[in-house]
Amino acid sequence: MLDTRSKPDKYSFTFVISSSARRSSVVHGQIVHGMVVKNGYLQNLYVANSLISMYAVFARVDDACKVFEEMPDRDVFSWTSLVGAYTKNGNMQRASNIFWEMPLRNDVSWAVMISGFVSCGMYNQALEYFHNMISKMKPNEAVLVCALSACANLGSFDRGNWIHVYIDKTRIPETSNITTALIDMYSKCGRIDHAYRVFDKIPRRDVQNFTSMISGLSIHGLGKQAIRVFHQMLAEKLKPNEITILGVLNGCSHTGIIQHGSSIFYNMENLWGLVPKIEHYGCYIDLLGRAGFLAKAFGMVKNMPISPDLVIWRALLSACRIHRSSCFGERVMNHLEQLDLQSCAGGDVLLSNLYASLGKWENVARVRKTMGKEKNRSEIGCSWIEVNGFVHEFRVADSHHPQIDEIREKLSEVLKRVGLVGYAVDSTNASFDLSEEDREQAVALHSEKLAVAFGLMNTARGDSIRIMKNLRTCEDCHTALKAISEVYEREIIVRDRSRFHTFRGGECLCVDYW
Repeated sequence: MLDTRSKPDKYSFTFVISSSARRSSVVHGQIVHGMVVKNGYLQNLYVANSLISMYAVFARVDDACKVFEEMPDRDVFSWTSLVGAYTKNGNMQRASNIFWEMPLRNDVSWAVMISGFVSCGMYNQALEYFHNMISKMKPNEAVLVCALSACANLGSFDRGNWIHVYIDKTRIPETSNITTALIDMYSKCGRIDHAYRVFDKIPRRDVQNFTSMISGLSIHGLGKQAIRVFHQMLAEKLKPNEITILGVLNGCSHTGIIQHGSSIFYNMENLWGLVPKIEHYGCYIDLLGRAGFLAKAFGMVKNMPISPDLVIWRALLSACRIHRSSCFGERVMNHLEQLDLQSCAGGDVLLSNLYASLGKWENVARVRKTMGKEKNRSEIGCSWIEVNGFVHEFRVADSHHPQIDEIREKLSEVLKRVGLVGYAVDSTNASFDLSEEDREQAVALHSEKLAVAFGLMNTARGDSIRIMKNLRTCEDCHTALKAISEVYEREIIVRDRSRFHTFRGGECLCVDYW
C-alpha cells in the first residue's frame, strides 16, 4: 500500500499494529508507531488503544504509559490494555493500583488481573479477585479457567469444587477449556475420581480433554489407566499432541511400563508426526532409570540429538540414588564435570545423598568439600495443607505456625504410636555432620510430617488429609505416612514435586515405585 503511495488511515493503522503485536520483535510496532505520529493519528482512540495493547504484549510498560498519557480520550479498553502491560511485566502492585483507578471495569479487565496473578504465582490473590468479581458480574470463560488454575496450583479442593458448583448453578456452558481446567484442577487436588467424573460426562471430548485426563492419571501413578485412556483417544480418531505424549510417558515412568513407553517414544514421529523434544527425552530417560536400566539411560543421554539439560542429568542421578549405584553416579558426575562445571548445580547434592544412603560418609564429606557456597543453598522443604478453606504452610523444623507447640507435641505422639507397629526413623539422608540423634530429630520434623500432625488435629476422624510439597518425598516420610494411614485409619494424599502418593491402610498406591 505504501509503495503505491496510498495514505494509511485509522483502520489500516489499527490492523497493522495488531499484526505487529504478533511478531517476534517490538521493532516493527515501533516503526509503525512513528508512522502513526507522522500521519497525525495518535489522537485516535482505536489507534492509540492498539498501540498500548501492542506494547503490553512485549511488556514495554514505559511506551504503553506514554501513549496512554497522551490520549485525549480513554475507554475501558485503554485502561485494561495498560493494566495488561504491567501484569505482563510482573508488576502486579502497579497493575492493581491502575485497576482500582479505572472509572469502569468489564469482564476482560477482571480477566487480565486474575490471569496476571496466576502467571506470577500469586494464586490466593487471584482467587480473592475472582470472588470480588463474581459479586459484581458474571465471569467469562477466561476468568473461570484462571480461577481453576489457581486452585489447581494451590491444591485447594474446597475452593475448586465451589467454583464447579458455581458453574453448574449459574448454568455457564462447560466449554472444552472449562472442562479441561476442571479435570486438571481435580487431578492436582488429589481427587482423580472427580476428574474422571467430569471427563466421563463430556459429550464430545477433544484432544485437550483427553490430554488433561491422561496427565492427571499419570501424576497419580495410574499408568495403566492413562494408557487405556490414550488408546480410547486413538480409537476416537483424535491425533495426540506433544503434551499428550508427555503425559503418557510420564505415566509409564511412574509405573515402570517399559514396553509401552518405549513403543510410544520411538513411534512418535512415524505414527503422529511428532518430533521428540527434550521433555520427551527426559521422560523416557527417567522411565529407563527408574526401572533400573541405568546403562541404557546413560547411553541415551550421551547420544541424544538434543543437548541434555540439567533436569535430564538430575533424573539420571536420581535413578542412581534409587538403585544405590554409586558407580554410575560417579560416572554421571565425571561426565558433567567434563562438560561444564555449571551443569553440576544440584547434582553434587544428589551424589552426596546417594553416598549417604549407602552409609559412605567419607565420600559424603569429600563431595561436600567440593560444593561451592551457592550449591549449599538447597531448596527448603515446604508443605501446604488446606483446612476449612485456609491454606497452612509448614517448613522443615518449622517454628512459626501459631499452633507449632501443639503440632510438635501431636507429632511426637504420632511417631510413638506408629513406632509400636514397626516404624523406625531412617536418617540416612540427613546431613552427615550431625550426630545420629540429631539426624533422627531433623528427619522427624520434615514439613509433611508437621502438616499431617496438623491435619490430624484439625480435621474430623475419617476425613482424608491432603498435602502439597515442593520437593520429592523422602523415603522416611513415605514409610511414616504409610504407618500413620494404618494406625489412624486415614487416607493421606501427598502431592510432591513429581507425583501423587495416596496412603491407605498402611500402603501407598505407588507400590513403593517412585
